[in-house]
Formats: sequence, structure tokens, C-alpha cells
Amino acid sequence: LTPTPASLYKKQLTELSSALTQLYAFRIHLMAGRFPTGAKRDAASTEMEATFIENLKYAADILKQENMIGLLEPINNQISDPNYFLTTPQQAAAILEKVGRPSLKLQLDIFHCQIMNGNLTQNLKTYFPIIGHIQIAQVPERHEPDSPGELNFHYLFQLLESMNYSGYIGCEYKPKGNTLDGLNWLYTYWEDHCV
Repeated sequence: LTPTPASLYKKQLTELSSALTQLYAFRIHLMAGRFPTGAKRDAASTEMEATFIENLKYAADILKQENMIGLLEPINNQISDPNYFLTTPQQAAAILEKVGRPSLKLQLDIFHCQIMNGNLTQNLKTYFPIIGHIQIAQVPERHEPDSPGELNFHYLFQLLESMNYSGYIGCEYKPKGNTLDGLNWLYTYWEDHCV
């Protein structure tokens, strides 16, 4: 996370929040940034966290004025991005607590959480009060939920229903084939649960 000059960051955030409001997009993923190439993680972590927290406090106040939610997404550093700063729900929750603004929430990507933590049931239950958005993809290939892999999405969807999750679930995966064929799992799910 290279500290962005405050005036540029604030200007860009203000412009972006205004544009997103016009598009009726009321949630925005606030990226945490990457460790600089060659940086020692322990030495850089403290400065990166302090910068991130300062930026989040400013962002949260702007987003609150626009009735928007800022989302923090932990991204795994095992497969997806070895240099990403924010990697676990625990780290995100600790930062959210330090920032202390209700206009910020956790974006829990099931794919990243499984890779970094596993134990999805407990993670969903633990972080449910601060979850603002959920994303899904099968592990390890990041394909459709019904593709072969580690995760039982039928169970996970039932768990979310039992917890009265009413937010969106984003599909952030790479279709194995074309996009329309890759949505067949969704049609099957709707037929089984929504009709």
C-alpha cells in the first residue's frame, strides 16, 4: 500500500462516490493494496495498516454522506496475490474495529476464505454481523460453484438462508466454458429453492 497523496485520494473518492450513486451502486470494494516489491512484510505492515486505516476513516465519512457501504475484501496470498496486504477475515475484522465506522463492512469471498482459513461455517457465523457482501467460486480452480472442488455450495447456501442473509452473493469465478453455460448451476438452484 503506497500512501496516495491525500488530496488526490480524497478528490478521486469524492468523484467516484458521486458517480456510483448515479449508477445506483451503493457498495464499493476499497482495495487494501500490495506490499512493495522487496519490502520486508513485518516492517511494512505497520505503516501499511496505519495508512489503510487513515484512508478508510476518510472514505467511510464520504460514503456515509452518499448512503454507501465500503467493503474490505481479504484476498488470499497463497494463489491469487502473494503481495496483497489484507489476507484474512480476522485481519479485516480487526481493521474494521480500529476504524469504527458503520459504513464499512467485510466482503467475504468464500474462495479466498477457504484457501486462507478453511472452516467456512465458523467463519460465516463469526463474521456474519460485519458481512456486507459475499462472493463465491469453487476451490481450487475458481470455477462455477457446481464444478468439481472442495466446497459444498448447497450446504453453504442453506447455511446463509438459515442465518437470514439478505444481501447479494456475487459470482466471481472463471467460467469453465462460455458464460451462459456457466450459469446452469444457478437455474438448477432456482428450480430447487425458489419455485
